[in-house]
Amino acid sequence: MILGSMAPRQRWLLLGLTALAAVALIAAGAVVITRLTGDNKPGGAPVAGSPTPTPIVTPTPSPSGPPPGADITGPLNLLLVGVDTRVSVPGWEPHSDAVLVLHVPKGLGQAYLFSLPRDLLVDIPAFPKAGYKGGKTKLTHAMSFGSRVPGKPKQPSTAQGYELLRSTVAGYTGLRIDAGAVLTFNGFDRLVNALGGVDIYVDQRVESMHRRPDGKYRESAPGGYTGPQQVYEKGEQHLNGWQALDYARQRYITGGDYARQRHQQQLVKALTRKILDEGLARQPERVDQVVAALGDTLIYVGGRRIVDIAYALSGVPENKFVLVGLPGSGVGKGSAYRGEQLTSVGRKFITELRAGRADAYLAANPTLVVRN
Repeated sequence: MILGSMAPRQRWLLLGLTALAAVALIAAGAVVITRLTGDNKPGGAPVAGSPTPTPIVTPTPSPSGPPPGADITGPLNLLLVGVDTRVSVPGWEPHSDAVLVLHVPKGLGQAYLFSLPRDLLVDIPAFPKAGYKGGKTKLTHAMSFGSRVPGKPKQPSTAQGYELLRSTVAGYTGLRIDAGAVLTFNGFDRLVNALGGVDIYVDQRVESMHRRPDGKYRESAPGGYTGPQQVYEKGEQHLNGWQALDYARQRYITGGDYARQRHQQQLVKALTRKILDEGLARQPERVDQVVAALGDTLIYVGGRRIVDIAYALSGVPENKFVLVGLPGSGVGKGSAYRGEQLTSVGRKFITELRAGRADAYLAANPTLVVRN
């Protein structure tokens, strides 16, 4: 389902933001994405090429009836993707710049958010629709390989690319993907500003490679950028839209892309907390304001309505929203870099998550829990 029109369903949209959009918008990295094309019917359409969730019909509730999604008991797995399409370059194939998975066990009393490295070496399955024969390569390429439309080399399809990415993530993790969400570059900035900014604890000093202190972009130069840099000092910080986006992009810092993944997750939680704490989903005038700011920049793909999932997740306590950082290391032969792989500790977390033993595993491996 593509969200965009300013109809009565505006009320549904911010409810969806409560549990999905605040998470999706962080899958940003250097995100500039095109609108996903697809089914505009209320239920949307399951994405092909991956495990299909059992369809459940949810009638529109009456004022005295059950809330949306009351029949959803879990488990739920949401795929949250940020895509770099470089729209200024004709025919540029989209790449997933950040990939996050939100897992909510049966009972919906807990949520685990973890990232997969964009350069993770994975088996990407064959995808006849795009003429891709399959192979082992970086996760980020699943989106681009899947986006290729035979006979239309200059018109890649981000929606089609998402299909292959979704099946690749499902195959790697063994998790059924129930729904996914993406927010555009502009949507990220707009949403944070519409919410009045976000408060976050910056856990290390971060120098921006892209922005000046006034928010303008630094000038490109051979080998990088030049000019004064925006700096995010360690400690409690209030970030506006462009600052939040910029902070979430930086990976040429201590800790590299793994530090960026951690910062993205911390920002996800901070935004989700703000939406919930302020009760925005039940303030019609704020719904209108935020939805107007977003326009059509929020994208949701799933078999259930976004409001059903949002309501189902709205009861997860903040202290049960667990951020997990999966450690990894580079893979290569000699000096040739091929990509990243999760360590045995990181891989086993996913195994234990599927088995319903995540809490015990995290208790035994407390360094995996991202603090904010």
